[in-house]
Amino acid sequence: MKENMGDLRRSHMCGNLRMSNVDEEVILMGWVQRERNLGSLIFVDLRDTTGICQIVFDSTVSNEIFNKASKLRSEFVVAVRGKVRKRESINPEIPTGEIEVLAEELRILNTSNTPPIYIKDGDNVSESMRLKYRYLDLRKPSMQNNLKVRHKVAKLVRDFLDENHFIEIETPMLTKPTPEGARDYLVPSRVNPGHFYALPQSPQLMKQLLMISGMDRYYQIVRCFRDEDLRANRQPEFTQIDMEMSFVDVDDVIKLNEQLLYKLFKEFKGIEIELPIQRMTYREAMERFGVDKPDLRFGFELTDITDIVVNSDFKVFSGTIENKGYVKGINVKGYGDEFSRKDISNLESYVKDFGAKGLVWMKITSDGITSPIVKFLSQEEVNRILDRMEAEEGDLLLFIADKPAVVFDSLGNLRKEVARRLNLLDDNEFKLVWITEFPLFEYDDEEGRYVAKHHPFTHPMEEDIHLLETQPEKVRAKAYDIVINGDEIGGGSIRISDQDLQKRMFKALGFSEEEAWDKFGFLLEAFKYGTPPHGGIAYGFDRLIMLLTGNNNIRDVIAFPKTQSATCLLTEAPTAVSEEQLKELHVKLDL
Repeated sequence: MKENMGDLRRSHMCGNLRMSNVDEEVILMGWVQRERNLGSLIFVDLRDTTGICQIVFDSTVSNEIFNKASKLRSEFVVAVRGKVRKRESINPEIPTGEIEVLAEELRILNTSNTPPIYIKDGDNVSESMRLKYRYLDLRKPSMQNNLKVRHKVAKLVRDFLDENHFIEIETPMLTKPTPEGARDYLVPSRVNPGHFYALPQSPQLMKQLLMISGMDRYYQIVRCFRDEDLRANRQPEFTQIDMEMSFVDVDDVIKLNEQLLYKLFKEFKGIEIELPIQRMTYREAMERFGVDKPDLRFGFELTDITDIVVNSDFKVFSGTIENKGYVKGINVKGYGDEFSRKDISNLESYVKDFGAKGLVWMKITSDGITSPIVKFLSQEEVNRILDRMEAEEGDLLLFIADKPAVVFDSLGNLRKEVARRLNLLDDNEFKLVWITEFPLFEYDDEEGRYVAKHHPFTHPMEEDIHLLETQPEKVRAKAYDIVINGDEIGGGSIRISDQDLQKRMFKALGFSEEEAWDKFGFLLEAFKYGTPPHGGIAYGFDRLIMLLTGNNNIRDVIAFPKTQSATCLLTEAPTAVSEEQLKELHVKLDL
């Protein structure tokens, strides 16, 4: 039954034929999407990566070809030679819907078992089945489109950076384990027993060395690896658009990347974003939105009422403030009637996932204020709260009282969850914002020390350098993130280029001089030989593609992704290895 192509060679792609091709002889090759046998006629939808074309097998043209066509089934691979003609019944749903091909020759190049998943968009098959049979899942038009967009975005980025005098340079995949950041993936060295490489979390140190090397402008679309607990849209291996520039400061990096973002949105979304893109300091973002990656497509900004309720008889408020906590809230303006008591209870359960002990609420109705806490507040306190929250009839006020980190985290996520439940998140609207002046450090309770907010090579704001040793919590970084619709798409910073300042940074992070030289000696040594001021940025390429294709699952824009437990259902990686392999690597397992 199976045949070879012989002298047949594809002349056209299935999805490219139009009325202009009528009367042409064509040779098409692809997969059978479906077949319909009407007795003397067989209609086959033939699919390739460009789309679908209808093929007609007519018993009056060739009984031999017709009989062969009657054996066709879904996902058979075939070659067809025939003549393009106008369809009698036009299908406006597909680009080739005005034409069909009357078959004059058919070769069945390969057969197929019944696929375990449907090869069509919107099939509602489980994700585990899609990942197990990924090579079938990737035949779907939407999945192929995602990968085509991925390719085109990469090409646009390369062309743009080439026009702006960047050069693409590869950096090592096998590198040195270094502290800070996420956990490294380690690779044992067979030829150096007892020693390990690390897969790079990013090319950070290497691109800084390239600036010291005088390369001036570097970029790379590069694979990175982080051995961390995965959330919904994280992968253990992911792709970055990584770039670095010499003799620049914050404004230079931002200006160039705004031009890149402008081109991407115009090309792939048909949108001309307004330049310059809005900027917001980290402190302002936290105070107004509770998160450092705010979604600006809707309101519900945070409002502080701590000073109003500091002496309140409602002990949840006053007691929290006494313990150095905050009381903040959001006004779900105009949507109070959309939330029942049960809905509010569900929201309370939601914020508890972020550490909140509870959720306090007030509804402003035509009959007055409905709230379980009003009886504990004075009329003056109530009036001041309503005034501060700009509350009106039809509003719902939601409050969290807790330590600052919990208040910000809870309300920052709650405002987006409320917007999601109210269907306020328009996927066709894009709000971009630069978040700047991040803290240089954050305190790690587990380690009992300050750690780098981004990485230990981030340059502090010049006016804050004198605080490094005395008040590190007040030091701001020359760091910046680009946030789109509440997702951090990219982030970067100006780097430290002075050896003495880098040593001070390591000391502030708790490294002794010996530890700093042991882990980063090659960088400190390089700093001795003339280091230009430099900085850069890295985009999460997978997240960027997800945004540009309108997807909400990062696995849908990666050809062969891992599950949330970092496994590959297709290849069944990771797997056990033989004792002989372990012995060669001088590795013993202690399970």
